[in-house]
Amino acid sequence: MKKPLGAVVTALVLAGAGAAPAVAAPVQDTAAPTIKAVNFAGTVSLSNCSGSVIRFPNSADTDPALVMTNGHCLETGFPEPGEVITGQSSSRTFGLLNASATRVATLRANQVVYSTMTDTDVTIYRLTTTYSAIKSSYGISALTVQDTHPTAGTAITVVSGYWKRTYACNIDGFVYRLKEGDWTWKDSVRYTSACQTIGGTSGSPVIDNATGKVVAVNNTGNEDGERCTENNPCEVDASGNVTVREGINYAQETYNIPACFTTGNVLNLSASGCTLPKP
Repeated sequence: MKKPLGAVVTALVLAGAGAAPAVAAPVQDTAAPTIKAVNFAGTVSLSNCSGSVIRFPNSADTDPALVMTNGHCLETGFPEPGEVITGQSSSRTFGLLNASATRVATLRANQVVYSTMTDTDVTIYRLTTTYSAIKSSYGISALTVQDTHPTAGTAITVVSGYWKRTYACNIDGFVYRLKEGDWTWKDSVRYTSACQTIGGTSGSPVIDNATGKVVAVNNTGNEDGERCTENNPCEVDASGNVTVREGINYAQETYNIPACFTTGNVLNLSASGCTLPKP
C-alpha cells in the first residue's frame, strides 16, 4: 500500500509534529505532457495521505461536502479484512488546494461516513461545510465521481495533494483480484508503468484527462517484486493464477460508490445498485 511508512513517516518526524513533509519544493512530473483539464483544484492534503473533495452526479450544492481517500489512510488505523466502518465520529482536518497546489483553506470532518479495505480501499468523510460554501469562499468546486466503469487505455492523472505532484499515464487494464497481505481487492485498476506513485500518494484521485472526473482512488504498488505481501500486491486471475509485476502501481475503482448515496449525500448501503461491502 502507498501508505505513509518508511521515508514518509521519517520526513514527518524530522519536520516536526504537524509540519509539512521535508521536501524542498512541490514537484511536478516534467516528463509528462501538460494536461490543462487536470490540476490540483479540489484535492486535499491529509496528515499522512492524499485525497479530494468529491461529489456524485446527483449531489446538490447545498449538500454537506465529502472527502475521499483510502481505507488504509483512516486515522484510527487499518480496517481489518471484512470490516466496514460507518458513521464513526471524526474531527480530521484537510488542507484544501487550489489549481496551482496552494493551500487555501482547512476543512474539517465531523464523520467517517464509510471506510473499508475489503473489496476496495476507501474512506469517505463528511465535512462540516457544503459544496456551495466552499465554492463561495474559495472558488473551488468538488471533483465529480464518474458512475460508469472506467475503460482500458484511458489517459489518466493521479493528483497527490500530499506531495503536490501529479503522475500521468494510462489505464493498462483491470485486475480480477489484487491481493496484498491480508487484504483482497476486486476489479482493481492497473496503471501503465509511467505512474510511479510513492508513499503519501495514497488516496489521490485518479482523474480521466478527457472528462476531469474521478474514476478511481490510488492505493498501492508492488515495490520489491515480492509475492502478495504488504507493499507488494500480486494479481490473481479468475483461475487462481498469480502474477507479480514489480514496479507497477494500482488504484481502486470508484464508479460503484455513487449508487450507495441518496438525497443529501446520505449513505444507504441498501439502495438499489449499491454493491459496496456492508458491515
